[in-house]
Order: sequence, then C-alpha cells, then structure tokens
Amino acid sequence: MTTTKRWTSGLLAIALSAILLASPARAIVSTGTPTALHSDTDGDSEADRQAVSREIERFRSSSISISQAMAIAEARHAGATTADVSFDGASGVPVYRVKTLHNDRIWRHTINAATGELVGGEAALPLAELDLDDRSNLVALGAIKHRLADAVHVAERAASGKAISGGLVRERGRLNFAIVVISGDNLKEVILEPPGARAK
Repeated sequence: MTTTKRWTSGLLAIALSAILLASPARAIVSTGTPTALHSDTDGDSEADRQAVSREIERFRSSSISISQAMAIAEARHAGATTADVSFDGASGVPVYRVKTLHNDRIWRHTINAATGELVGGEAALPLAELDLDDRSNLVALGAIKHRLADAVHVAERAASGKAISGGLVRERGRLNFAIVVISGDNLKEVILEPPGARAK
C-alpha cells in the first residue's frame, strides 16, 4: 500500500471492468520507471537505473511468480486476500513481500522467490492500528468482487509482461489496483479500477 501511494504517473491506464467484459479499453502507454522503483536515498539517476536493472535481473531469475507468491500467502489463512505484493531483490535472498487481509488483520509474509518457502514467520497488524486511508482502502477491498490476483493477470496480458509488484491506490475517490509489469526491457504501470470500487 505505501509503495503504490508514491506512484505519481500512470504508464499504462486501462479499466479492469472493460477488459473483464471484453469491451474495448482505452489505454495510454509510455515507458519509464515508476517512481516506486526509484532509490529514495540519492538523486543519482545512473545509480537508480543500475539498481532497477539489478532488481529486474534478479526477478527474471526467480522460480516463483508473483501469482504463486500471492497464492502461497493467501493459503496461510483460509479466505485471505492479497492487498499488496512486491518483489525485493535487494536482500541476500530475493523474496516477495506479501500483505494479506484476513479477519480484520493485515498479515505480512515474506516468500522466498526461489523456493516459495515462508521466510521468518508472519506478522499480523489489526486494521484498527492503520491510518484512516489504509483502513478505508482495505475495507473497500473486502467489499469488491475482484481481487489483486485478477488485476495481476489482466495487467500482465495488457502490458505483455510479468508483474513485479501490485497494490492499492486511491485517486480522486476511486480505489484502483496499481500493477508494475516488466515488458521486455521496459517497466509499465497498469492502473485498473475494479467495478464497485468508487468511494461512497
């Protein structure tokens, strides 16, 4: 959730409902690096590009896909749904960091990207301890029909690539899924609005 909030521009915008209903979708496509993948420590753009390249290379060499990592985390608690997932190749062992929603709690899981094993147990945080924006996004996530896993599949097809991260973002009163997809040598951000996700 927090990394997706930093994304400031959509590189590929498309309506989830339009794709799921097989009606034509309007898309704006450009290439670049989503802000979430830029280094927060310095403004050295060459160092940023190299760090992103290393992250992509480690992602491509991983055996476990983002969809598999979400399924592994969701299987830990029957009825759980993924709220946020991201690949982390900066640590010694590449992992997926997955947050799932289950029984008014956010569960944090770290999944080994090579083996699919849970790394270091899991931690839970009651929704009541989150800020109001995150809480309202998660409540909305529980009320909509489509899941982040659906959005990842749609984004991968739309951008012709593999998702490296995904989560929730609210823009102008609408809850959207924001998925970053590696397509060839490019990163594309896909913004999808699930049906029924508008603020009341």
